[in-house]
Amino acid sequence: MRIMSKPGFIIRGGFPVALRRQAAEIYFQAFEGKIGGILGRDGRGLRFVEGVIDPRFAICAVSADETRLLGIAGFKTVDGAMVGGTLRDMAAVYGWVGAIWRGLLLSVLERDLAEGQLLMDGIAVTSEARGMGIGSALLDAIVDEAEKRGMKEVRLDVIDSNRRAKSLYERKGFIAGGRHSTGPFSRLFGFSFATTMARPLVSRQG
Repeated sequence: MRIMSKPGFIIRGGFPVALRRQAAEIYFQAFEGKIGGILGRDGRGLRFVEGVIDPRFAICAVSADETRLLGIAGFKTVDGAMVGGTLRDMAAVYGWVGAIWRGLLLSVLERDLAEGQLLMDGIAVTSEARGMGIGSALLDAIVDEAEKRGMKEVRLDVIDSNRRAKSLYERKGFIAGGRHSTGPFSRLFGFSFATTMARPLVSRQG
């Protein structure tokens, strides 16, 4: 579903089936420092993400001819997430023992969703497409999606070392809130602290 056209790219809801592998690759490469130590950099992490990535909870930037994925933004609601999956999905890749300990570690990153809240769960843009305004366009589309769904706010978490992303979020009206730590798992996740930011919304439902 096309949302908007920009010079050089199109913002659309979800992604075509043919671009599923590209979607998984872009997501995994962007967040490998955060999840690669748990999901694995031996090909299994990418295989897991490709198996569970859900276009219903994604907004993408594709090339003008819609053959290449240039960027992706995931979101989470009470109904699901772009990269979720079940313990059974994880066991299919890692076995049950591997699935259990990985699931427990990943739960450290989980944050409960409040009623009327949409979680923006990461924006990734390919290196070839940086500087085209894709990250900003994807964030605008996420906010628009939340408003259409009647949400009260969009929330996100940004690691403290990613100052460029934090500046973008502030320009888009996001306000910093609480700060949380990964504690003894900081080396595994690749960061020590993250800041929660939120942007209040005006509902368009009805």
